[in-house]
Amino acid sequence: MDNKDQAKGRIEQAIGDLTDDKDMKRRGKADERAGKVKASIDDLSDKAHDLVDKATAKLTKD
Repeated sequence: MDNKDQAKGRIEQAIGDLTDDKDMKRRGKADERAGKVKASIDDLSDKAHDLVDKATAKLTKD
C-alpha cells in the first residue's frame, strides 16, 4: 500500500536521477523508507485492532 511519503520519495529519487542531484536522491530514499515504515505500523495497528475486536466478541458472546 503506497502512501504520500512513498510517492514523494520515488518522485524525489527520479528527479535526483535526472538532475544528478545525490542529495535529492538520498532524501527521496529516506522519504520512501519512512513511508514504508508508516504503512507497516498502520497494518500492524489494524491487525491489533482486529485481534482485540475478535477477543471482545468471544468474551461477550454469552
